[in-house]
Amino acid sequence: MTIPLVVGVDGSEASLEAVDWAADEAVRHGVPLHVLHAAGGDHEPSGVISAASARATKGAAPVRLSSEVVHEDAASALVDKGRNAFALVLGSRGLGDLTEMLLGSVSLAVAARADCPVVVVRGTAEHRDAQFGTVVVGVEDEESSGTALQFAFREAHVRRCRLMAVHAWSAPFGAFATSQAPSWPLEAHRRPPAQVLDDALRSLPEQYRDSLVEPILIEAPARQTLLEAASGADLLVVGARPRLMHRGLQLGLINHAVLHHAPCPVAVVPQI
Repeated sequence: MTIPLVVGVDGSEASLEAVDWAADEAVRHGVPLHVLHAAGGDHEPSGVISAASARATKGAAPVRLSSEVVHEDAASALVDKGRNAFALVLGSRGLGDLTEMLLGSVSLAVAARADCPVVVVRGTAEHRDAQFGTVVVGVEDEESSGTALQFAFREAHVRRCRLMAVHAWSAPFGAFATSQAPSWPLEAHRRPPAQVLDDALRSLPEQYRDSLVEPILIEAPARQTLLEAASGADLLVVGARPRLMHRGLQLGLINHAVLHHAPCPVAVVPQI
């Protein structure tokens, strides 16, 4: 049995935009789409589900669709469903979020706790509708970014588009750099940034080796670099490592920044 792509809905326009994105994604990957609503508040559950189902089936390609209403906390319900999901898809804001909030509390909580990839659908219609032909992935190294890289390559493969693999780095304060000497630190336990990126890309599965990859190596803050790259992307992919002492993921400043400010959908992929 094929595990489904799960989309969370609450009746908001942002969640319906997430349904649009999720339906297209399910068709791309040939997986079922499961619509999940955590009942509560003033909206009648069957109305939320019927509206979401209508949006999911309006596309030209058919999607295998199922739906479910659960009576529990939305974040907990989604995290639980994500334990057996292809990915979780959420809108950037829900009905209960203040308009000035950049990212809804449920979306942020799920991104920090889920065991599977979480896609927060945000940005303009042009970005959500895959008009740029580019997937961007942030690369830290092969150990921290391996699962995110595999996810990003798979996305670029099914979309038949370019993949930009971005490794942004900063030299330690006071590091000496000239045109003759590199600015990366020379300690034995460190590798040149170019080697970090090459090693990460070399570790990918064989089926993606013929993909159109554009390695981007830049000495700049990662947050700024990824947000700038995302301005011309259909999807931005970042990795997240498990916490050492607590349940959940280390989203960190970079992931928080892209989840709140990226101009396109963002996928947070747990490192396995």
